[in-house]
Amino acid sequence: MIVPQMTTLDVEHLRRWVGKTQQQSDEVTQRTVDSLRATLEFAGLPREDAIPVTLHWCLAPEIEPLSRLDEDGHPFRGEFLPPIPLARRLWAGADLAFHDRWRIGDRVQRVSRVADIQVKNGRSGTLCFVTLAHEFATARGLALEERHHIVYRDATPSAPVDAPSPLDAAAQWTHSLHIDSRRLFRYSALTFNAHRIHFDIEYCKAEGYPGLLVHGPLQASLLAELAASVGGGRALASMSFRAVRPLTQPVTVVTNAFECAEGLNLWMCGPDGATTMKGNATWKAGKPVS
Repeated sequence: MIVPQMTTLDVEHLRRWVGKTQQQSDEVTQRTVDSLRATLEFAGLPREDAIPVTLHWCLAPEIEPLSRLDEDGHPFRGEFLPPIPLARRLWAGADLAFHDRWRIGDRVQRVSRVADIQVKNGRSGTLCFVTLAHEFATARGLALEERHHIVYRDATPSAPVDAPSPLDAAAQWTHSLHIDSRRLFRYSALTFNAHRIHFDIEYCKAEGYPGLLVHGPLQASLLAELAASVGGGRALASMSFRAVRPLTQPVTVVTNAFECAEGLNLWMCGPDGATTMKGNATWKAGKPVS
């Protein structure tokens, strides 16, 4: 069923979607793990057989036939996600809580819920923020919780974004990686993401971007692997990410980390040194995992 799309932003109507749920299932396979490792190409993982921290973004995606995709490549709004009448959709950030490690062969159940809808006014106009709460569970119990933040805005060209101020502390660890359209294609395929801003250059230009947009979760995944590589075998308890400014390819990015009392501060920089994503990580108490 295709729900008629709204033409005006009626917040009270949209909030009727708060509480809606959706369930998907999947399996952790060696092929998915190997494919993500090859896409992230992060040589610093603590063990050769380590499963990437953010594998969950490749698991249990929403699978719809092409006939049920909107012009931008996302599924039609109005069933699970609210019918927000703003044309542009972007990944704004995520908060992760880790409870159990993935294992090859795990059957994964994902339960998603629309947790919140908020409307704000920003420099680029009206913004609508949707927060989704995801729970990923295996036969052993709850494995991961995520609060996924999506932002919608109107179709006006993207406003210039000021370069954020540099962080006070210098990075203790860094890792560089070149990102081009091949890496974006692989990540889109792994996550079953048909959003055109990651593969259609003409569509990107129409949205005001000079090149293909680098996925927010791809950037966050690179930051997560840097955290895992410097953790000395410690298990991650939580991670949070916030998108700061758009990043387009081709580009060589630098992931950075320094340790503080609370855990790790993380950030990603593009070629001009400006931060495109910020994050942090905390560790579980106890001995490092061997």
